[in-house]
Amino acid sequence: MPSSQPVRIETERLILDAHTVDDFEPLAAMWAEPEVVKFISGRPSTAQESWMRLLRYGGLWPLLGYGFWAVREKQSGRFVGDLGFADFHRQVEPPITGVPEAGWVLATWAHGHGFANEALGAALSWLDARTPIDRSVCLISPDNRVSIRLAERHGYLMSARIAFQGEDTLLFTRPRQN
Repeated sequence: MPSSQPVRIETERLILDAHTVDDFEPLAAMWAEPEVVKFISGRPSTAQESWMRLLRYGGLWPLLGYGFWAVREKQSGRFVGDLGFADFHRQVEPPITGVPEAGWVLATWAHGHGFANEALGAALSWLDARTPIDRSVCLISPDNRVSIRLAERHGYLMSARIAFQGEDTLLFTRPRQN
């Protein structure tokens, strides 16, 4: 059954939980890092854009029954990044409105530690076990080899090349795993 509040998920090294106001500073710092946004928007986010993103994360759960989690290191409590699912009503062909779109972004200090793999695996297990959703998708830049490998490791298959915001983008689809 979908949840109206973020479900807390614990893995060996991470906690996925609701974003809080206390996440704003590390979230804004992460989204301002050029390396983080290189394959997403290509430009660092302003503090206001990051604030709006934080508010949007809070609104996904009560409206959709799924959303994004703040990912934190279990041992230290340090903010690692954002990961989860959304329906952003993107204007793409083929249409993906109504289908959960997976997304992940981690602070540069957290790259290369397997955190994205661990968190995405836990989030997908939750999606498969606790929702009636039969598939999810993700959009990835063809140049983002790390995210492509991560998506494929978790059962996403490239289903189309699409244009998104004027950029060549890969659409990956993952059927529900039982």
